[in-house]
Amino acid sequence: MIRALLLAIALGMAASNSAQAAIAIVPVTSPGGISAWLSEEHTIPILTIEASFLGGPALDAAGHEGTTALMADLLDEGAGGLDAQGFATALEDVAAGIRFAASPDDIRVSATMLSGTRDRVTELLRLALTEPRFDAEAVERLRAQTLAGIAQRDAEPQAEANLVFFAQAFPDHPYGRPTEGTAASVAAITAEDLRAAHTAALTREHLRIAVVGDITPGELGPLLDRVFGALPATGPSLPLVALPQLSGKTTVIDADTPQSVVIFGNAGIPIGDPDFIPAMLVNTVLGGGSLATRLGEEMRVKRGLTYGVNTGLASGQFGALYLGAFSSSNAHIAEAIGILRAEWRRMAGEGLSDAELAAAKRYLTGEFPLRFDGSGDIAEQLINLQLAGVDPDYVNRRSGLIEAVTAAEAARVARRLVQPAALTLVIAGRPQGIAPASALSR
Repeated sequence: MIRALLLAIALGMAASNSAQAAIAIVPVTSPGGISAWLSEEHTIPILTIEASFLGGPALDAAGHEGTTALMADLLDEGAGGLDAQGFATALEDVAAGIRFAASPDDIRVSATMLSGTRDRVTELLRLALTEPRFDAEAVERLRAQTLAGIAQRDAEPQAEANLVFFAQAFPDHPYGRPTEGTAASVAAITAEDLRAAHTAALTREHLRIAVVGDITPGELGPLLDRVFGALPATGPSLPLVALPQLSGKTTVIDADTPQSVVIFGNAGIPIGDPDFIPAMLVNTVLGGGSLATRLGEEMRVKRGLTYGVNTGLASGQFGALYLGAFSSSNAHIAEAIGILRAEWRRMAGEGLSDAELAAAKRYLTGEFPLRFDGSGDIAEQLINLQLAGVDPDYVNRRSGLIEAVTAAEAARVARRLVQPAALTLVIAGRPQGIAPASALSR
């Protein structure tokens, strides 16, 4: 429901297994200087490689949005001497999976294989990363799919509200532009643009790697050099970190729907900030935990104004928001927003009660282990932790850090995180009783 800038949520969940058992993570550096985090597991003959190329679509120039995302989608659509069908068949023959995906912050790479096919699959991964073909047939097929997705996005009021919110929060910054592009920008992408994006985005300088499964540190080092060693060493500079420009105004986008969708929020707390863990607890109580949140109780349970309201620490690599969303009938949206504002003020003024703090600690330390059941989930979270800038042992220290937060500390961070005067809303619908600072037509 909220744009995918939620690395912070992953950080909050990543160490949940620490309540169950310690996770051993070994930093490995290849002979060529490529680093990775390794979690060995030899009981099952499976290996998972997860990688992140920081920057990704954030490197797209204004007017060229969607280029890097389309490039990432095409990496497994033919490489080296294999066209799209040949590449897919080669993976099927060894029962392996290789996937590429773009987020606002990075390009993610995931590869899962049986131990006995490791050499063949990692060679296919190397080809996809270093020798993508960008054949005309594949480019046009995926361009058409992307354009269909953009058309669907542009027809959805919630997606439009989301885009407007981010454009307001991050003017003149990549976060303020759509990762997947616009119809015009995607239609204009050429094969040369894709090759340039490939060279710019896939560099060793901005590479993070996690490996989970049946491999030793001694075996992993040479493998890293074989797969990633031929990539360019450096690339373009990453975007500067931006402070969200949110002034507390309300924008209404006219949409002929029976319900209004509301995207709301203010500036957040960066993921590496010392206040981030207390902010997780504040968010869990206000709107980001179970159904028994303050916003959920007041808006959904007591008054039935919405089916659900959620908040999240949307802390990306280049900017941080405290973000939320809900929908309500046009006739009741003003009442729901009034409750939202009241709870925003109450949290900023009062912080958490002792009972709320204790419940939030239990929730964050004990509710997520099933989400990290398997090598793929663990590898993804190890990448998220690397991007968060924490050390490998954070995965085992995280519960203790949460338990150490005091009520006074949580109250101080609540005043920082929850900003009533800066609470900004973008509403898509025809809300009754709302006087917007600005109005947009679809």
